This record gives sequence, C-alpha cells and structure tokens, in this order.
Amino acid sequence: MEDVSDPPFRALCKENGCDMMYTEFISVEGLIRDATKSLQKLDIYDYERPIGIQIFGAELDSMMRAAEIVEEAQPEVLDINFGCPVKKVVCKMAGAGILQDLDRMVKLTKAVVDSTNLPVTVKTRLGWDDNTKFIEEVAERLQDVGIKALSIHGRTRKQMYKGEADWTLIGKIKENPRVHIPIIGNGDIDSPQKAVEYKNRYGVDGIMIGRASIGNPWIFREIKHYVKTGERLAPPTIDERVDTCKRHLEFSLKWKGERLGVVEMRRHYTNYFRGFRDVKKFRSLLVTEDSPAPIFETLEILREHYNRELVTAL
Repeated sequence: MEDVSDPPFRALCKENGCDMMYTEFISVEGLIRDATKSLQKLDIYDYERPIGIQIFGAELDSMMRAAEIVEEAQPEVLDINFGCPVKKVVCKMAGAGILQDLDRMVKLTKAVVDSTNLPVTVKTRLGWDDNTKFIEEVAERLQDVGIKALSIHGRTRKQMYKGEADWTLIGKIKENPRVHIPIIGNGDIDSPQKAVEYKNRYGVDGIMIGRASIGNPWIFREIKHYVKTGERLAPPTIDERVDTCKRHLEFSLKWKGERLGVVEMRRHYTNYFRGFRDVKKFRSLLVTEDSPAPIFETLEILREHYNRELVTAL
C-alpha cells in the first residue's frame, strides 16, 4: 500500500467507516537519516485516529531509534511490517525477508517493544514458503516479547499476491489457548459477504483490508451495513464516484504537490470506475494527463456521459 494509504486516501476511508488505519510503511533507515519522504509519512491528522504508524527495517539499532521518532508523532500504535514481499525490501532482510530468520524477527520485535511506550503490533505472513509456515510459533513468540496484536496475511512470501489466501492457519492461531492477543485476518476480503463469512468461520478479532479498498473507500461502509442489517448497500452512484475521486485528487495535490499528486492518483482511477461500460477511453485520459486541469475536466465529462447514459436507459 506504499503511495496508496496516504492522508488523502485515509481521509476517504475514515469517512466511510474504517475503524483503524495505518500509514504507508516507513523505512527506518529513512527516518533516522531525516529523509524527506519518510518524514512526510509521519503526518497524521486528528480525524484519522486511532491510527498506527508502520515501520520496516532489519537493523536493531535503526529499529530502536526509529521507534523513538515514531513515538514523538503520537500515534495510537506502532506497527512493524514483517510482511511486505517486494524484492527491494526482502533482499535487505526486512519486510517478509525476516521470515527466513525467526530468531532475528523476535529479537528485533523485542527491541522495538522495549524502546517505546506505544503499543506495538506486527503485520506478517504465514511464512517464507510452503515449507516454512511457522506462523503459530511466530504468534506465540511475538506475544511473549510484548506485542499487543498480530495481523496475518494468508499467503507466504513466495506466493506474493498469487493464488487464494489461506486463512486456515489464521483460524488455528485463534484456537490456540496460548494466544490471547487480538488476531486480525488479511487477504482477499473484497466484499461484505466475504468479510462476515471469514470473520465468523475463522474467529478473528478483526478484518484488515488493503487492495480491495483502492479506489473503493466505500467498502468499509458496505461491510458495516451488511454486518448490521444482513443486506447489501446499493453501489455508489456515478455522481458520488466522481465527487469522491475529485476530492481525493484535490487532497493529493495539496499534500504531495502537483507532480506526485497527479502521478500517484493514477492507480486509483480503474477501481473508482470499474464496471462502467466503455470506461477505458476515459481512464486512458486520466492516467496520461500530466496536469490537474484536464483531469478534472475529464472527470466532469465522464460524469455527464454516464448520467446521460443512465437517463437513456431509464
């Protein structure tokens, strides 16, 4: 979720009912060296709370120093990312790379817990590959050194995001009498029905949603409505989609500046307008324009087109 779960995006998720959010993951090496991009990711707003700041790294001293910096930003939680499968992170033994050395994983976690007064949580995966799914051992050992909750993505690092997430071991951890910290399940939750089904089937304390929320912040209100009523909400109208997309872009421009604000919004447009007939011609314009004005204009043309099409259909 790097360059995705930033303040502009989080604002929309919060409005739509997300209970707990995390920042983009932040390099501890960037933090301790005052890298501009890393420091900017510490930006949190009161309306986002409760919120966790997520860090990743592999060096003991760097993790401890970064924990002190994070504490100054005053989030509710400090989260350690031991789950990112991206090669440039893994090759440094950070993210999911640490799953190749569980003793070091535990040592790093204990060091962070001992370095801060903030509650420390961890996000990880089932294991490095199919032969190393030691997540039950990981849950017990990390709990023993003081973490307050564990989020588990139901894939190994080798799987990346391929295949179907396996929640079986996540459910097994919930059945383990030794484990008493909250367990949050993650992976492939893309509908209200699936969120409720998986929570009930595997007994998790919470559901974490990442990719399914990109360009779709409404998924949180849809899940809450389904939990409360057992009924699905009507999908957002084209007007709501356009209005939300425009607000997202406006905040991105304000927070990131024009160049990055334009470029990093591109990954959201497909999902904002997924399922609309012949939307490709509009999407092509949205992802190739380099300045804001033509993008806002295209969004208004898109709105008019699909509203007119709806009237014609009626």
